[in-house]
Amino acid sequence: MFLVSLLSTPAVDVFEPIAKWLTIALAAAALLTGAILFFVKKDLFGKYAKCALLSLFFYLLALAITFFALDIAKHYSQAYIEENWLDKQALIAYLLAPLLVFASVTLLCATAFVLVSKYKPNAKKTVAIVGACLCVLALVYTLVCLTVYYNKKIANDGYYNSEAASVKQLALYLGALLTVAIIVGLSLFDKQKFQFDARTLAYAGICVSMSFALSYIKLWDMPQGGSVTLVSLLPIMLFSYLFGAKRGVFVGFTYGVLQAVQDPWLIHPAQFLLDYPVAFAAAGLAGLFGGATKLEKLPQAQFTLGACLAGVLRFICHVLSGVFAFEASAEGQNVWLYSLGYNAYVFIDVALVIAAGVFVLSSKAFINAVRKTQKTAQ
Repeated sequence: MFLVSLLSTPAVDVFEPIAKWLTIALAAAALLTGAILFFVKKDLFGKYAKCALLSLFFYLLALAITFFALDIAKHYSQAYIEENWLDKQALIAYLLAPLLVFASVTLLCATAFVLVSKYKPNAKKTVAIVGACLCVLALVYTLVCLTVYYNKKIANDGYYNSEAASVKQLALYLGALLTVAIIVGLSLFDKQKFQFDARTLAYAGICVSMSFALSYIKLWDMPQGGSVTLVSLLPIMLFSYLFGAKRGVFVGFTYGVLQAVQDPWLIHPAQFLLDYPVAFAAAGLAGLFGGATKLEKLPQAQFTLGACLAGVLRFICHVLSGVFAFEASAEGQNVWLYSLGYNAYVFIDVALVIAAGVFVLSSKAFINAVRKTQKTAQ
């Protein structure tokens, strides 16, 4: 009976707890080994740290690829489609395909920029402009497809739009525009330029890959979307702290698109923006106080302030989405109170990231490396 139940369970649900405890065990073993080397053979600690970080990256990359494949297989399987009353053809045509196109175009453009920057630096400006235009077109294509999906499957479904609830489209669009304006406006206070070179893009790719893998290591799931993860936003926030909020916001936005592919609970284009790219773009503001001269000797405080700001803005994005798109989930309760209470899990997630970030930034060697990176990145 147990074997039958196990075989009928989606592979990703079987693999997830194994990956979670394996990752926690490996992290604990790596930290314990590092602590022993630090106190017993300090001369070997530097080499060990580099090897450990490189091994961690490849482990998380393999984990991300495996989880991504299994997650796609689950969310677009016939059993999942029937359980959630979804239209498989519409889901693939209007959600999966556009999101994969957008993610693929972004990845290919970034790869092309890195290669051109290395071998033909004179052409990198042209490649950057062409790549940016292609990414914008891919985003527009995604939003148009989501609009078609909403009008075909959600507008008259009798659940999201009924006598008891409705999707407030105008409020959703205004909420998305307002949060985008706030995030972009705050990022302009960052002194570092919005400029990517091959090295910065390489760091961005590493951080996005690590965050994406860690997002699958869930400490617990929320019943209607969202989860508390094993510090999945730490790599994104540390990238922002190293390279500035402008670049951090862009990288967070890209990461948000991958999150939408991972957990595709999308009903409206503005809801997609609020819950995914814009919400995670807010995480890129974690580096906003990285250049604060008054706190130069307190990097932990710089990171904590930025992470708190990022967490609050991400929380606002999810709350607005909950109020204006998912009123049906409140089931007659005050939708504002329901959304505020439900999305409070964001603060637990951010608290774990802050604790891990403060621990990392307590290392003098790491701080010295950060300061060098920040000087060359300006």
